[in-house]
This record gives sequence, C-alpha cells and structure tokens, in this order.
Amino acid sequence: MADDFARIAAAPGRVNLMGDHTDYNDGFALPAAIPLSCRVEYAAVASQRISVSSDAAPAQGVVSLAADGTADDLRTDWPGLVSAVAASLDRRGRSPIGMTAAVSSDVPLGAGLSSSAAFEIAIGSALCDAAGWPLPSAELAAACREAELAATGVPCGPMDQLASVFGRRGHALLLDCRSLEIEPVAVPDDLRIVAIHTGVARRLAGSAYASRRDACARLTHDLGVASLRDATPTQVSDQPFGRHVVSENARVLATAEALRSNDRKALGTLFAESHRSLADDYAVSTAELDALVDAATASGTVACRMTGAGFGGCVVALLDRTDADEVIARTTERYESRTGHRPTVYPCDPSDGARVGPA
Repeated sequence: MADDFARIAAAPGRVNLMGDHTDYNDGFALPAAIPLSCRVEYAAVASQRISVSSDAAPAQGVVSLAADGTADDLRTDWPGLVSAVAASLDRRGRSPIGMTAAVSSDVPLGAGLSSSAAFEIAIGSALCDAAGWPLPSAELAAACREAELAATGVPCGPMDQLASVFGRRGHALLLDCRSLEIEPVAVPDDLRIVAIHTGVARRLAGSAYASRRDACARLTHDLGVASLRDATPTQVSDQPFGRHVVSENARVLATAEALRSNDRKALGTLFAESHRSLADDYAVSTAELDALVDAATASGTVACRMTGAGFGGCVVALLDRTDADEVIARTTERYESRTGHRPTVYPCDPSDGARVGPA
C-alpha cells in the first residue's frame, strides 16, 4: 500500500452460522463478521475522479471513473463494483468528491464468506468519508446491496452487507431480514468458529441462486402470503424449497437460544438438520460439501454445516477450543483421503464491523 494515503476503511467478510436462503424471503439469519477483511487506503483529491488499484489484480492497473460512478469503459469484476457503489451513493446525495485509493483483501473469493460485501462496504465507507458525508450504517448497507445487484445481477438479500457493517466482537447477529432489527447474541468463549473450504470452486452459483429466489417468489404468490416467512409448515409440507425456508427460520431462532445457553447437543442437531435441508430440500449442496461435513462431524466438531449460497465453497464448524487444532487436523486428513481435495481453514471468531480512521 502507498505511504501517502492518509485514511483507511476496513470491512470484514462474514460467516453465516444459521439461516441460508432465508434473507431474501424476509426471514431470520445468524451471521457473524469475521477477522478477514477488505481494506481501502485512500485520500480525497481535488478532481472529480475516483482512481482505484487493487493488489489482487495489479495487471489491471488503476481504474479511473467519474466521482458519480460514471465510467467510459466499465469493466466487470471489482471495477464494476466500484462504479456501482459510487453511483448508488451519488443517487443518495454524495457530492462528487474525488478519491485515490488502493485496495487489499484477505477475504477469499468465491468461498461464501462475502468477499464482495466486504469490498463494497469498504469502498463505500471510504467514498463517504472522503466526501465528508456521513451516511447512516443501515443506509450504507442498503446502498451497497443495491450496487451488488447492479454490478453482478445477483439479487442478494440484506444479510451480507448488514453483517459487514454491524459486526460485533464475540457475538453473532440475530438478523430479522424484514424489519432489519439486529440483536447481538454472545458466542460462548469456549467455542471456536472456523470456515473450511472444500477446495472446489462454486459451480453455477449466480444463476442457480437467482433461480431459487424466483422459485420462492412464485411459491409465495401461489400460497397467497407476503413472504415465505409467513408460511406455515403445513402449507409447505409438499414444497421442498418452502419447507427449507420455513424450517430454517425456526432453526435460526433455536440456534440463537442454544448459543445463549451453550447447549452443544442442540447446536449439533440444528446444524445437522440445516445441512440436510439445504442438501435435500433446497438442493444447493455438493458431494464435496457433504463429504466435508461428514469428515468434520466424525472428527469431533461440536456442530458443522455448509454455509453460504452453496454449489461449492465452505462449511462452518463450531469447535471446542481445547482440542480445536486436533479436530481440524483429523477433518483435513479424512476429507482429503476421501476426495483428494485439500481443504483450507479460515478463522471466523466473531469480529467487529466496518471502521474508518487514520491509515
């Protein structure tokens, strides 16, 4: 990073402990911000131009665009997100103040740990600060969610951006995706959280994610309810997608309670039920995710399930701190022996949300 950048904005990725494919159905989710983050070092400049480089793609050089997000030659990937975030903030009243910035991130791409949300929130925080324009945290999250849809076409729910903004050290966030109310839930000190990547990239995540969302919208219409959150178990008993959403919402609330009481037996059961529902009813697991959950469970995790949109990526595991390293080692050996893939472990103990300050 350059030495002449006076300010830094940092935003974490997130791991979702419970509640996948519920956020876009007005349901509940239980994410936590993680120690891995995207960092933007920046300085305001007199010109009405935004210039950004990324150490993840140095060959692309510096991306330059108007401060309102307009770009002469809009590229995809992260340059498109910069443009979309700037445009979303411009529509909300940000003055066209220029900025020069450099980006770095240790949130893995395509792992289901919200690298894109971390990038958006970090860029958005920097743009707001450079313009001397404070934006309420919930509105920043909404602006970045809007930008992700514009740049990628993926109709994500509100969870990822809200978790990146509102993360709280030592706590998961019980998120009501309808009211956007957030209740911090303390994670017991003797539990360690990790995400373990299968070693297999996501397959068809974007298009399949959108198709699941469309199917849920059609089912909502057919049932005559405002959202699948309002459906009853009886109404969705013969509808696999609806059955997953309704049961997953109940599991989110039960998992929050199990964390409050450190009920490890309940956590193990709830995580196992969630994974089966995601695999069987929602059909977003893969053979590798199933194998990794099996390996982790057999190796002594407190609880384990796939996390994120699915079609590849990570599982999330709760571990007893006293033997966490041994359990991870056994899990790695079992999984690699069965699949030939080497898993990667990421630390996910709950961390604070986005911050802005001196570099």
